[in-house]
Amino acid sequence: MLTPRDIINCPQRKISLATLLSGLVALSVALTFTIQLIASYQSKKRALFDTTLTLNHSNAMKMSLTMDSLFKSMRGSLQYTAGIMANNPLMNEEIRYEHLELMRRSSGYFNSIVAVDETGIMRSIAPQTAGTAGKPLSTDASKEALALRKPYTSKPYISATGRLIMFMSEPLFDKDGTYRGLIGGTIYLQENNIMNTIFGSNNIDELGTYFFVVSSDGSLLFHPDRSRIAENVSRNQVVIKTMQGQNGSEQVVNTRGVALLAGYSTVQENNWGVVVVSPIDKVYEQLNRDIRTMLLYMLPPFVLLMLAAVWLARRLARPFVSLADLVSKLGKEKVDLPAPQSHWNREADLLTRTIMLAVADIRERTDQLTQAAVTDPLTGLANRRTMEKAMNGWIAEQAPFSIIVLDLDKFKSINDTYGHQVGDEVLKVLAETMKQSVRPIDICCRYGGEEFVILLARTSVPEAFIVAERIRRTMEESVEPVGKPVTLSLGIAHYPSHALAAEALFLQADQALYEAKRMGRNQTVITRSYEFSTE
Repeated sequence: MLTPRDIINCPQRKISLATLLSGLVALSVALTFTIQLIASYQSKKRALFDTTLTLNHSNAMKMSLTMDSLFKSMRGSLQYTAGIMANNPLMNEEIRYEHLELMRRSSGYFNSIVAVDETGIMRSIAPQTAGTAGKPLSTDASKEALALRKPYTSKPYISATGRLIMFMSEPLFDKDGTYRGLIGGTIYLQENNIMNTIFGSNNIDELGTYFFVVSSDGSLLFHPDRSRIAENVSRNQVVIKTMQGQNGSEQVVNTRGVALLAGYSTVQENNWGVVVVSPIDKVYEQLNRDIRTMLLYMLPPFVLLMLAAVWLARRLARPFVSLADLVSKLGKEKVDLPAPQSHWNREADLLTRTIMLAVADIRERTDQLTQAAVTDPLTGLANRRTMEKAMNGWIAEQAPFSIIVLDLDKFKSINDTYGHQVGDEVLKVLAETMKQSVRPIDICCRYGGEEFVILLARTSVPEAFIVAERIRRTMEESVEPVGKPVTLSLGIAHYPSHALAAEALFLQADQALYEAKRMGRNQTVITRSYEFSTE
């Protein structure tokens, strides 16, 4: 039988409560830090990928618009010169040459300009080093332009001199409408001209981002690696989409097996494609640098937190250690019991506050992500997804409501005249007008582009018409921000009067909107026939 002495002297290795609690707390803090680090890595990765795709698409769009404007200006320059030549058929050779040379030098659009008569003979050419006047046309592109008798832009091709060039021309017709030849301009894509100045200085930035331009058949026209000029890359996924006239951004693998984040846009004037790409490995390098920087900032607080956690664990274990010491003295000596003390209030308060801070931080981040997912970043209005969810919810509840679809009249001309920044301000003014014109229970949405939607809960068609007209008149009477009124057209539909499904209801309102456009814009149209008194 075991005696008390045997139990006391039993050799067993034991872990102290202070060590156990310290280890558990340290492990918990380390796991929390690891989870937070992994979550931060994934969040930063997604944000960096999305930001890169958005920036690349935005840059591709801007470059395609620049190229589109450039080609329109080049076409206008040819048309102007063709008009001068057509109105002065008796112009002598010297004056004709001076006109061509002046146009070439002043615009910088073309490397050479030629005036050709209806028989295909070059009457004047500037500069004179580009060819000899009096000789017939020799290239297939110029012959095709002469036979076509219409404004012409060739596909880029390799000339007899080994240059990558393209040819633009404008036909010449006299006052009687008789065809008198053409004015043509040659662009050396890899030599000195405005186009090469803008798109030929293609450098790779510190993040590895660069752009390239492809022709309508997928051949490289501008690329940082000049050895690849004229290479056909039509198997590239984004190049295929530019050849189909699409715009967008996505993750792709190019024809050389390199993973890229690409933004792409099509040039409307000539069906070329502009692609801006960032190698994914460079994006990961940036991500890893960000994570290392984050670790440098997080590690000292983490170490301090770990030390504080161990200290706190030992403070929590101290009462139990004191109790163990007290019990160990029982039977050996006289023990004076200490006065009772409260050991839990302070620690419980600290723990509660720590958890609440962590929960508040997670909730704040979740709210931010949720808000970003349901709102339009430019105007602050609800986005299309929110609109569809609200419509389906009200229809499921069989709650009647009206829908107003709004579209700014001739918004493209505002962007073209005043710039996209002013266009954005117009969209913001309309969004603010919408919000001030409806009730808190109503929903204002940006559907896309310059098209907006208002959902009016439990609102009849006459009431919706009043709201629509109030918004329309407010915009019509305002001169901000372009210095003159901006008008809009509106279409109205009602659930369940006009349709029982969300998609059909929106289509009814959208058709009413375009009926307003057809009827002269700056008005409100109700779908189908709906009579009501305005008294």
